[in-house]
Amino acid sequence: MAFIRKRRQEQQLYSKERFSLLLLNLEEYYFEQHTANHVLKKNGTDRRFQNVSETLHMECKAEMVTPLVTNPGHVCITDTNLYFQPLNGYPKPVVQVTLHSVRRIYKRRHGLLPLGLEVFCTENDLCSDIYLKFYDTQDRDDVYFYVATYLENHVAEQAAESYMLQWQRGRISNYQYLLHLNNLADRSCNDLSQYPVFPWIIADYSSSELDLTKPETFRDLSKPIGALNKERLERLLERYREMPEPKFMYGSHYSSPGYVLFYLVRVAPEYMLCLQNGKFDHPDRMFNSIAETWKNCLDGATDFKELIPEFYENDSSFLVNNLNLDLGRTQGGKMVENVELPPWASDADDFLQKSRDALESQYVSEHLHEWIDLVFGYKQKGNEAVAAQNVFHPLTYEGGVDLNRIMDPNERVALLTQILEFGQTPKQLFITPHPQRIVPKFKSLSCASSRSIFMTEPPVSPGEESFEDLTEESITLAWNNITKLKLEEQHKIHKGAVTGIAVSSNKSSIFSTSQDSTLKMFSAESKMLQRSVSFSNMALSSCLILPGDTTVICSSWDNNIYFYSIAFGRRQDTLIGHDDAVSKICWHNDCLYSASWDSTVKVWRCVPEELLGTKKHFELVAELEHDVSVNTIHLNDVHTLLASGTKEGTISIWDITTATMLHQLTCHVGTVFDAAFSPDSRHLLSTAEDGYFKVTDVQTGMTISSMASEQLQRCFKWDGNTILSGSQSGELLVWDIVGGKIVERIKGHTGPVTSMWMNEQCNNIITGGEDKQIMFWKQQY
Repeated sequence: MAFIRKRRQEQQLYSKERFSLLLLNLEEYYFEQHTANHVLKKNGTDRRFQNVSETLHMECKAEMVTPLVTNPGHVCITDTNLYFQPLNGYPKPVVQVTLHSVRRIYKRRHGLLPLGLEVFCTENDLCSDIYLKFYDTQDRDDVYFYVATYLENHVAEQAAESYMLQWQRGRISNYQYLLHLNNLADRSCNDLSQYPVFPWIIADYSSSELDLTKPETFRDLSKPIGALNKERLERLLERYREMPEPKFMYGSHYSSPGYVLFYLVRVAPEYMLCLQNGKFDHPDRMFNSIAETWKNCLDGATDFKELIPEFYENDSSFLVNNLNLDLGRTQGGKMVENVELPPWASDADDFLQKSRDALESQYVSEHLHEWIDLVFGYKQKGNEAVAAQNVFHPLTYEGGVDLNRIMDPNERVALLTQILEFGQTPKQLFITPHPQRIVPKFKSLSCASSRSIFMTEPPVSPGEESFEDLTEESITLAWNNITKLKLEEQHKIHKGAVTGIAVSSNKSSIFSTSQDSTLKMFSAESKMLQRSVSFSNMALSSCLILPGDTTVICSSWDNNIYFYSIAFGRRQDTLIGHDDAVSKICWHNDCLYSASWDSTVKVWRCVPEELLGTKKHFELVAELEHDVSVNTIHLNDVHTLLASGTKEGTISIWDITTATMLHQLTCHVGTVFDAAFSPDSRHLLSTAEDGYFKVTDVQTGMTISSMASEQLQRCFKWDGNTILSGSQSGELLVWDIVGGKIVERIKGHTGPVTSMWMNEQCNNIITGGEDKQIMFWKQQY
């Protein structure tokens, strides 16, 4: 528990000096002490630097933020240290942070203004080493620049998407993800007005046993606390409808300094005394019982508070009166001692353990995104907030008032005090629905009722399921060993860049297309080129083999699609279907999908002509229109979704069962080279001319991961967690997409890798490149 650990590090917790500091009006103190000595005097004769050789970069006035109070002082940045000298000399004359020890640095809001900066010398601790509030945003940004650019291994500003994929794929827990979101939303344990907020999870505080398999055990995470009680909500909505602008539904917030100290009074009593003018709250209003607190949140007219991270950590001291504080006696005559726990908890440690189990349970994993939408997401503001009954006082939101435009100092101080004491809504992190976590489930009869276009599985017999499981295990094993690819052979069979590769079902013949306008047939057994076919003098862009290994289809820059008969060794048919180059083709269930630079993707159904045996007739059944040229397409494994990538960086996701667009997303800058769904159809990976890999959540259309590459990646294969990509340099790169890093580089082509084929078992790969070669790769265990 970061807050409690930090509290324990403070010396002389209850000294007169400490209490006088807490009760001091530091704003008044600052102006009275404006002549105090700074770390660096103007005449340069009084340096308190660690080393005389240090070079000063900048200095400015600032305040060090601690719970409930801020200490005015002076900041200096040198080439090796960050110094802060508080004017009152507390907690010590000079606070020093060595720059090479800094691991994370974040810009913060303070009082809803962009004036804060928080510096961490640890990787994962919730509490920082120093939290500074500046008087000018430019000063804050300058200090951030000096510290961040100096560091080599720092974590500076990050987007929520950097953690979303890790959470969805189970790499980090629900607890860890909520901590990351709080951090990104400017919540800090140094600022009680913006303390990290966690949800109430459990709704059962009366049973003797806690059953985490029952949905009724849990709170409805799709609703704010104030909307959980229908009768109370009706009263609140009636008042809301009659209220003049600006309207709000709830007269108090779900997180405020008072609520935080309500929970932490047993470990930080001096803060409660500061907040309550030197005395504890009335015993009946203290944090006496978990069940009573939950009941009051459900029924109370003005109580809508959520929880804090301590409820899901492993330090139970905030539930126990270890300091033997005299917290008074209730009206019933009962002394306020330890917090009363629900029957299903044997002690405070057991309560926290079961709370953690509940937070990581399957039910919460399936519904946590709904609560994130309310607190950090698209239901936080605007019409969506109104529809979700999630509207708080305007002063709790960023932009609710512009303090810089208020000239009256008394009015300004009054508003700032209200903002800091009433509570602040976290910074909005998402403006579209948050994706759901992927929760592994065992196959059951109930699965059939929850099928959608994203995940459809035919019923399987026990024998077939065993075979599927075995195949899945072999695929998983292959991807786990994808770094062990070895080059077996290579052949230069083209005179231009290879654009497409297809392999017959018996693996005996390899077909490839090229910008040299030819289709080549290569024998895997004899290692010889068997055929070379040219349909026109224009480049061929892709190829595929129809089921039965009788026909190869090629797309061409001459606007046509060519059908080549393997048995007869000649062109069988030509489909003239586009007004510009055909860039990519796919096939499934007698349907041909063709993408073109004419800004369309067309769907053709094959109708065999009975009179002409070998001839095929194609009828156009759908036309998916785009604004610009389409460069690539991909079908998901269950053939219900199609993704298209354009020359201007747009990704579109289509439901091909209805020929309707689900999402149109501006993911990239420049041409999209390749795009592919994950095997479970939940995610779409794309790469483009801007050098980025982007992972998009298919259901919501949200970009949940973005990873920059030092060079362009022209093609790839992936399993949802790991990517094998062909790079501009000719290397094959293995990426851990969830971890966001390259794990292996494999030398290959002498120029860009432009095409890639992988077998169903994922252990044999063929690549083609601008060096006109095809290379055969196999895993070596």
